[in-house]
Amino acid sequence: IVLGGKVHLFYASYGNGRKDGICHAVSEDGLRFTRDPSNPVFHPTGGWTSGRAIDPEVFPVGDQLLLYFATRDPEMKIQMLGVAGADLKSDFGRQSWKQLRDAPILKPELPWERLCIEAPSLCRRGDELVMFYAGGYNNDPQQVGGAVSRDGLRWERCGKEPFLRNGQPGEWNFSESGHPGVFTGRDGQTWLFFQGNNDRGATWFLSRAAVGWSGNRPKALTAEDFR
Repeated sequence: IVLGGKVHLFYASYGNGRKDGICHAVSEDGLRFTRDPSNPVFHPTGGWTSGRAIDPEVFPVGDQLLLYFATRDPEMKIQMLGVAGADLKSDFGRQSWKQLRDAPILKPELPWERLCIEAPSLCRRGDELVMFYAGGYNNDPQQVGGAVSRDGLRWERCGKEPFLRNGQPGEWNFSESGHPGVFTGRDGQTWLFFQGNNDRGATWFLSRAAVGWSGNRPKALTAEDFR
């Protein structure tokens, strides 16, 4: 994210189990980055979480930069989303972040979400925030859901069914359509980028689909939306 003329990169360590955390680096030109000396800058705390954090997504709301992340329960079985915040005028180092909920903001509840909600990606529509998220672990199959919020803390699902489903047997995304990334172009068109495969992760593909809207709610995608 670009703030104050600088590029701030938020990324996660991986492969360290409970010790994985969110890290921060900053750049003047988007090419040469300096790691934050306090890395990792954020780990969640509380009896609901294992302390792990991956899949960072940052989004400015009011005078704060909100940090969304995926974590797991203490048994490391269920993946869910949490949120922290830092003053937009801070340096986003470790001392800047405050966990805003001592509980998940979204956890698996619907049958298709199985044991996992991860990979949040946000955009703004009017006075609401819209989140696209991945439900189900990779190739479970993973599919994409949607949720909306006015304050960035309390979220309501857009429906009980996936916004973007995995494909049918034989289609390129049969094993999953997951890990969404939303992008709104200068012309106002919203695109959803996502990964998919049909061989349980032996190969991977990236695709995009055009997102239509009904007010502030995204319309479920169909094959005609793919470009």
